[in-house]
Amino acid sequence: MSAEQLAARIGVTKPRVYEIEKAEISGSITLNSLERAAHALDCQLVYTLIPRQPLQKTVEIRAMEIARERIRAASHSMSLEDQALDENEFSEHIERLAREILDQGGPEFWKRE
Repeated sequence: MSAEQLAARIGVTKPRVYEIEKAEISGSITLNSLERAAHALDCQLVYTLIPRQPLQKTVEIRAMEIARERIRAASHSMSLEDQALDENEFSEHIERLAREILDQGGPEFWKRE
């Protein structure tokens, strides 16, 4: 299909089709422009985000991060009082707290400090 034919289908000028093509190449095209082009070509625009890993794994990793931050802060205070955790205790506390965090959930779960 020529640029002139596509312009007629979308309802824009031929130079605008070239602008759309340049925007697509540079990565600055809008979803609205893509939707209009898809419609003009009798296509369906599919815009999707695909996780790199299963959602459950992402949630578990986040719970472990939160637990590690909390335990590390408490561990620092404990070491000042000569009650430091050894490596195994530290890991066990993190895993236990991560499970509790997963059970609780809540709106603060994804918040970053």
